[in-house]
This record gives sequence, C-alpha cells and structure tokens, in this order.
Amino acid sequence: LPDSTWKIYLDRRNVLLTFLHTNLSLHLLRRHHRRVELLKKSSFYIEILPKHLALGDQRHPMHPINMFQQVDPWRLQRMKKVGTTQTKIQLLLLEDLLKQLKRGREELLGCLKSCNVVAFLSRWNWIKQRLSELSKMIETFLGTLVPGKLHLKHRLVPDARAAKTPRIRLVLSAKMPVVFDRKESVAHEDRATLKWLSPSQQEQYELSFRLLEHGAQEKGHCGNVTVTSNTCEVQNLLPGRRYQFTVRRAETYLLVYEQWHDSITLQTEPSPGQDVASSL
Repeated sequence: LPDSTWKIYLDRRNVLLTFLHTNLSLHLLRRHHRRVELLKKSSFYIEILPKHLALGDQRHPMHPINMFQQVDPWRLQRMKKVGTTQTKIQLLLLEDLLKQLKRGREELLGCLKSCNVVAFLSRWNWIKQRLSELSKMIETFLGTLVPGKLHLKHRLVPDARAAKTPRIRLVLSAKMPVVFDRKESVAHEDRATLKWLSPSQQEQYELSFRLLEHGAQEKGHCGNVTVTSNTCEVQNLLPGRRYQFTVRRAETYLLVYEQWHDSITLQTEPSPGQDVASSL
C-alpha cells in the first residue's frame, strides 16, 4: 500500500479507537447500566414550582403547601397520570438506548477486528455515519437520565389571571431507592433491629414484615410499622423463624411511579428450649 493510504488508514483507525475508548468504553456502558438500574428502583414524584425557580432551589420563600392552594385537585390528578406515563416511557427509552449503544460498540469493534486496510477504508463512510448516530444517541441518553418537566395540556390554576396568582410549572423528580443496611440489620431471639440507607433523613417510611415458615397457629404473624427515622425494632417475633422485612417510603400525594421495594430475610435466634430439643 502507498504510504499516504496507510497514513489515512491509521488516522481513521485512531479516530474510531478514541471514540470506543472514551465515549463508548465498557467502563462507561457499565456505569450507564448501573444508573438505569438505579432509576428503575427509584421513586418518582411531581414537584410544583414557581415558573422562574430551578429544580432543587430552596431559596424561594413560597412553601409547596401554598402552591397546593392554587392548584385544581382534579387537574393535578390528571397530570399525575401523565407523570406516570412519562416516567414509564423514560425508563423504557433509557433501556432501549443502552441496548443500541452496546450493539453499536459491538458493530464498530467487529469492523476493527475483521476488516483489513482496504475493507476498512471502503466502509469509512458507514463508520462515520455510525459514529455520528451513536454520538447523538449518547447525548439523548444522558439527557433522558434526568427527569424533566411535565408537558401541561391544561391550566392547573383555575383562574391564572387573578391577582397574585403565581405562574407555576410541574417537573418530575426522582428519589433514590431506600435500601436495607445488611450489616446493621440483625435478628435476635424475639425481635429484629432493622436499619436502612436513604438520601434523606426527613421522611416517613413503611416497614412490613411477615413470617415465611409457619404452622397452623402462626399464619397471622405479620404486620406494618410507620416510622420517621431510618431504624426500627420489631418486637414479639417468634424464635427460630425466618421473617421477610420490606421497607419503602410512605406514599405521598405527589408520588407518580414506584415499582421496587427492598426486602431482607432474617432468621430469629432459637430459644433455649429449642436448642435443647434440637440437640436431643
């Protein structure tokens, strides 16, 4: 091959390798996969904000309760359904984009491995097109990772022309999942101490438990507890039994989507009488 052709091949091959090692590396794809899985386990809410206020900005003096007083409840219910649908579409889109990015990486790697110099150069226009498509796909994927604003079809405030009526907007926000601390959650003979990890400490949680192995006299051994901290002790458990514990955020009015709750199985310690019986 002429030196000029060889140089063109090396330059173009280097462009492709750089793209694969930076924008579409295995490390990045695995990180994207973890972020999507985390979002699928998250809780999604509607937030009502003044039109000019950025998401997460706490400096504005207007409390959400004051915003609720301005909103038509029936129209808000309709928007919650829109929020649920939008969240489901967002999660499906993220999964689909991730699959396409993985497939695109495999295609480009296959081209690198199987094509000789002449074949590689002859396919360069196709490679350039795929690089452009995948770059746009990555941009869409990263933008979709962040829940966005809801598209309003109706006014939430019945009379938006009234004096002192705030201009509002709706946005979707995601809260990371509540997960048990498996090192700190332990069972004793007749009680269990549960602890979970949550980004926020100022929330209500619902902890439920149920007996997994039971006899005829133990079928109703289950319950629910509402707590305002990230720890809870469940008492009056049966010794030597396996219990399943599940934790979730207490449902609020603005929740639109939540499909996953963390569960943990713990076995209480046997009573002294059970120890003696089992050793006989």
